[in-house]
Amino acid sequence: MANSLQAKKRAHQSEVRRRHNASQRSTYRTALKRIIAAIDGSDYDAARAVYKDSTPVMDKLTAKGIVHKNKTARHKARLNAKINALRSS
Repeated sequence: MANSLQAKKRAHQSEVRRRHNASQRSTYRTALKRIIAAIDGSDYDAARAVYKDSTPVMDKLTAKGIVHKNKTARHKARLNAKINALRSS
């Protein structure tokens, strides 16, 4: 347990930041799930629209350091490949 005022403040700040970051990660995961659901629906136009709406959210959280940049790049590349595969089929 924190004894000094400074340690108590830091513990409180850490908890507030942890909750906020958890909420932001949840938003990121929800965006991914929306894209995946659109891809599973096999509708190219709908999947493309959801992807276009969700990528700024993902990029914003990556820029803030909540999600690693390589993870976002990997997700975007794989999802984009799946969407493009819908167009050809």
